[in-house]
Amino acid sequence: MVTSDVVERGLVLLGCGKMGSAMLAGWLDGGLPATSVWVQDPNPSDWVQNSGVHVNASLPEKPAIVLIAVKPQMMAEALPVLKSYGGGGTLFVSVAAGISIATFEDILGTGTPIVRAMPNTPAAISRGITAIIGNEHCSPLDLNAADLLLSAVGQVVRLENEGQMDAVTAVSGSGPAYVFHLIETLAAAGVAEGLSPQLALQLAQATVAGAGALAETATEGPDQLRVNVTSPGGTTQAALEVLMNEEEGFPALLKRAVAAASNRSKELSRG
Repeated sequence: MVTSDVVERGLVLLGCGKMGSAMLAGWLDGGLPATSVWVQDPNPSDWVQNSGVHVNASLPEKPAIVLIAVKPQMMAEALPVLKSYGGGGTLFVSVAAGISIATFEDILGTGTPIVRAMPNTPAAISRGITAIIGNEHCSPLDLNAADLLLSAVGQVVRLENEGQMDAVTAVSGSGPAYVFHLIETLAAAGVAEGLSPQLALQLAQATVAGAGALAETATEGPDQLRVNVTSPGGTTQAALEVLMNEEEGFPALLKRAVAAASNRSKELSRG
């Protein structure tokens, strides 16, 4: 999953929290030599320090890739350190939410190839999905390199334009929280019907995980899978008549929720 260019010139990982560590683990498992990675992080974990990578050491002269995984509020302080790599020759890949490509171009200078990416938290178990978009200075090889790196933690999709990133943030970036809340509320509903909290939670977790895995692997779409579970006049239909209510059910509620997340993403991008 690595190119000889990355092995020879090196990869700089700016920020190594949960997301950065998940990606680093994927790269190392995929064959990237630890000696080809430089991690810059003010509080590296014990795992990072014992992984064999260079930690807070002098950086390579011209790395192949710089991957930015610091929190957005730390960007103004952290990024200028890498400004000397701007202008071409080094590919920058950012997984920082809400930071536009234009912001990076202002700091790093014109001619810098920049890929903006939006992963999600299942990347921690290599089951994430990441959307990417590059600026006009990214070559097909640059996009392929970013795709290859980010595929270490799950699926990668390519966007048509950066404007789609707000919707991606609202659907897949924030989406795991919606699913976790579904598990919470489904378990709570089970408790209300007489189940123990432990049993209700186990049932809810396994049901959501299993249904998600089935939806991902089945040849049928989720609409048909829903129909397959629903017997006319049965228990599932009774529940779906509540959940699919156009005014108060999932359709209206999730549309409002995703729109709220997308609008907030736009606000953060504008600063």
